[in-house]
Amino acid sequence: MESSTTAPPTDGPGGPPAGAPAPGGENRKARIARYVALFAMPFLMVTMMYASYVGTMHAPAPKDTPVAVVGSGQTARAVVSALDALPGGPVEARLVATTGEALGLIEDREIAGALEIPAGGEGEAVIHTASAAGASQASTVQQLLAPVAAENQWQITTREAAPLPDGDMSGTAVLFAGMGMMLAGYVPLSILTMSMPFLLTLRRFVPLLIGWAAVTSTIIWTILGPVVGAVDGHYPQFLGVGMLTIGAVGMTQLLFTKLVGPLAVLFGMLLWVCFGMPASNLALPIHTMPGFFQWLHGILPLPAAGESLRALLYFDGRGAGGYLLTLGVWLVAAFALSLLKERRSGHLIPAAPPVTDISTPLPALAGGPVRSKGTRYLAAIAFPLCILVAVVGTMSASMHKPQVHDMPVVVVAASAQQAEQVADGLEPKLGAMLDIRTGTSAEAAKDRIMEQDVVGAYVLPSAPGGPATLYTSSAAGSSQQTTLRAVFQQVAAGQQTPLELTDVKPLTDDDTMGSNSMYVAMSWIMAGFLIMSVLRGGAPELRRTRQFLPKLAGWAVGMSLWLWFLFDVLIGAVDGHALELIGLGAVTVFSVSLATGVLTRTLGLFAVIPAMAVLLLAGVPASGGGLSVYMVPDVFRTLQDVLPLPAAVDAVRTLVYFDGHGLGRDLLTIALWGAAGLVLHFVVDLWLAHREKKTGTPLPPGSGASDTGKAATGQRSPEKSAPAPGPALETAPAPTA
Repeated sequence: MESSTTAPPTDGPGGPPAGAPAPGGENRKARIARYVALFAMPFLMVTMMYASYVGTMHAPAPKDTPVAVVGSGQTARAVVSALDALPGGPVEARLVATTGEALGLIEDREIAGALEIPAGGEGEAVIHTASAAGASQASTVQQLLAPVAAENQWQITTREAAPLPDGDMSGTAVLFAGMGMMLAGYVPLSILTMSMPFLLTLRRFVPLLIGWAAVTSTIIWTILGPVVGAVDGHYPQFLGVGMLTIGAVGMTQLLFTKLVGPLAVLFGMLLWVCFGMPASNLALPIHTMPGFFQWLHGILPLPAAGESLRALLYFDGRGAGGYLLTLGVWLVAAFALSLLKERRSGHLIPAAPPVTDISTPLPALAGGPVRSKGTRYLAAIAFPLCILVAVVGTMSASMHKPQVHDMPVVVVAASAQQAEQVADGLEPKLGAMLDIRTGTSAEAAKDRIMEQDVVGAYVLPSAPGGPATLYTSSAAGSSQQTTLRAVFQQVAAGQQTPLELTDVKPLTDDDTMGSNSMYVAMSWIMAGFLIMSVLRGGAPELRRTRQFLPKLAGWAVGMSLWLWFLFDVLIGAVDGHALELIGLGAVTVFSVSLATGVLTRTLGLFAVIPAMAVLLLAGVPASGGGLSVYMVPDVFRTLQDVLPLPAAVDAVRTLVYFDGHGLGRDLLTIALWGAAGLVLHFVVDLWLAHREKKTGTPLPPGSGASDTGKAATGQRSPEKSAPAPGPALETAPAPTA
């Protein structure tokens, strides 16, 4: 006989009765609050990072850049006045009497460069720069000083006061070293907070931090030195700066953890990454950043670490003392405040499990099953170490020594025979650098540039004595345009032919670096993989695809709309194409979240590492968004046609600049990632259902492929009987340059 009892309403498929406590004692109201917090975490992380990056780097302009004019008399004073009177105030010039005085100021980094005027007011002017103080700063100085020399009809020679070594031609070794030290300092704290909070007392944490700082500093030096070849020797300097930096960041992160618990990851990300990168003077000159970041340059650890290493590696330690003192102040102040907090409120960490030793069973990573103490120790070491190696290794290996190779260029002449003859003449010297093609139509060559089939076109003179023309596009990549112009200026000079430079598709005033497409695409990718990492750690009860899809779809649309509003309306870096960009962003976020979800559902939060490595780290050099893909190792050109980040970067670029040429190919790449992820999600559903049937009971929330051993046979030890609640996310994403 059927029962007449009516089943109570439930809170979603398979959920507890509405309003009743969920498993673990959580009621509906508490669950809603938890989900709000879960979605707020990645929202804040993505917003903080890319608001700061796009806001400061989309159109940097020099302001009060300190330079010197070497000389005396009326001519020298006139040059100083002319530099100070430049529109917008890009230069702050001073007059010095001798070249030696100017070089000393450059080595002390008190000035960014110097213009040595010719004696008597005629002849050759020398521009002194120091690429070791920043490759982009040296380029900026040349751009500021060269026009003044040209106005006086002086020939210009550039001399390096402090050149970069051959192994670090891009000047990024100190950048990636500083990034690695930030990661080593703040990532481990979020794991220890939930898996082993008893280690966060000063008497236990300080010796661990000292050992960790020594080990990770050595690893960073090993990657950048013997492995990659960007640094030659200087291990003691790396060890000293690394231990001081990691100690300062780690101790400050401990203080944040004692104050706000797992939310400390947001404070750390804001200071070390979002504020630290624009203020660092490691990616772009600090004198092109807003005044607030110029002030932060003197007080934050990332600038202090990078400038200390720069001084020790390239300037014989000149100027390192002040930056090392900054790191020491952070370390001592954080230790003193942490000690005060411990003595006033005990060892309590907000929102952390109240345990005092290793015997209490806890998960190794948030949202996962309870683990043995050995597994927890291993995870606490391996997780941040893998992130550190992935970030420093991938980025430095791909960008430390850019070398032009196989850059496609068209040589255009009146006849095919003439074009072939010129191409054959260029091949012996430029064959390794350029993929030289030929043509007979300048208009057809310009169309190929617009379609991004070639990088440039060298059009031979149409009449004897006439100029040659080089067509390029800064919108397709400013680094490759600069390289190509330098190459063909030498070619034209060798042919004794005047050269006209034409930018067929220039960058806009809101995107002077050409980096907007990369940062917009990276924000979508990061939003996609973070949401699944957060849900895996903070909502382990979500185990079926049907539970994920509506949440991911809403997140994708909402984040894409917000990011467009942020970049376009609030910052003003992206103009127009609103509907197209919102739609493209939603598809990208949704596809990446589906692909990431396959990993997080099977590998747990350790999936953050391969997801970040594939979707972000490998995608940056493969995208051509910063450095041309023809200037990085060949493997990244292969990945350009496979990974979602390069597809998203190219899609944004082609929407904004190239009238949608190639957009279908990019959308197909992104959609294939989403489709593959969706299919594999249903496979994971079947696998989980099979495991539940095999064990005879539903798997505990948070179980995944990493739950091996006894769980697979239906036998579980008491220590692995249930998952413990965890924070939304145990680690911040790695920063990218």
